[in-house]
Amino acid sequence: MSLTTLLQIPELKQRYTKVKKYFFLRESAYDVTSVCQLRCDGCYYFEGDKYRVTDNRDPEAWRHLLQHERDRGITYVNLAGAEPSLVPQVLRACHETIPLGTVFTNGLRKIDPDIRYRLHLSVWGDGAGDPVYRRFAGGRPGPYCLPVQLQNYRNDDRVIFVFTFNGKNVDQVDEVLKRVEDAGHRITFNVFSIPERNQSTLGVNKTLTGICDKMMEAMLRYPGTVVYSPYSAEVHTNADSLRGQFGCPYPRAASVGRAFGMSKTFRNYRADLSYSAESCCVPDTDCADCRHYASGSAIVTSRMDLHIKTEAAFRGWLDYVDTYLAIWVLGYEKGANLYAVH
Repeated sequence: MSLTTLLQIPELKQRYTKVKKYFFLRESAYDVTSVCQLRCDGCYYFEGDKYRVTDNRDPEAWRHLLQHERDRGITYVNLAGAEPSLVPQVLRACHETIPLGTVFTNGLRKIDPDIRYRLHLSVWGDGAGDPVYRRFAGGRPGPYCLPVQLQNYRNDDRVIFVFTFNGKNVDQVDEVLKRVEDAGHRITFNVFSIPERNQSTLGVNKTLTGICDKMMEAMLRYPGTVVYSPYSAEVHTNADSLRGQFGCPYPRAASVGRAFGMSKTFRNYRADLSYSAESCCVPDTDCADCRHYASGSAIVTSRMDLHIKTEAAFRGWLDYVDTYLAIWVLGYEKGANLYAVH
């Protein structure tokens, strides 16, 4: 089939017109600090050498960098690292320069309400699991982050919770879903992806079917709370990685394959403002095991060409893009899913 033919179907044309307005988004990623209160099991940030830098905490230096990025055509920033909330003045300088973006945070410290970025608050398990998977930097069991997050971000419209499924916590999402819904917040899903050379026991290869089933169940039970789609669940729990299914546009992958999408524009800056020519959304993650939701936001959305062969595939892609925008763009509302589960 062709895109022209598919757009003869009214509901597909309507959804395509809706999401196409956001095709101007061009992203890069910025590790704004190398410091964190926690050490999460399998955290990609503390693999490799990217955290072995001297942080630049000068807001004006970050403002200058983002002005250069804006001039380079970047319209959307992903602020991560270790824990971005620990450098509020850097966040403010970034927001004042490029106002569209997301901050990835553990939620233990509140980010100033006038920094109007999307906030992704990470949850790794329930009251029993979260402190085991996320320890303090000294090795002690960490806190149950969710109650602290809910207190810090009560009635905050910037927030979406991100539950990371791993090989041991599939049923722990039930408690999290209930608490998030009771607080009037929304939640989406991530799938644990093992970093290279890491010995974490949280791998998901033996639990992918159970994770997919739990995602589907959650969408049915909490339709107003869960921001996800059946196609997203299928893609992220496929036996093959995202790269294996679709290729990958990040410079790291493009350096050994075909360049497409953001290959020439994406950069991942370190906390000292340097970056590698082979940047990646989640550096040091094993590409053969990558099912990360942030990676999917670029990998799947950039492959419309692979999704126009059938109407079903195009419906899935439209749902995925609609879901992605609802997760990443503050104020964007997801529509009803168009894709029927097979």
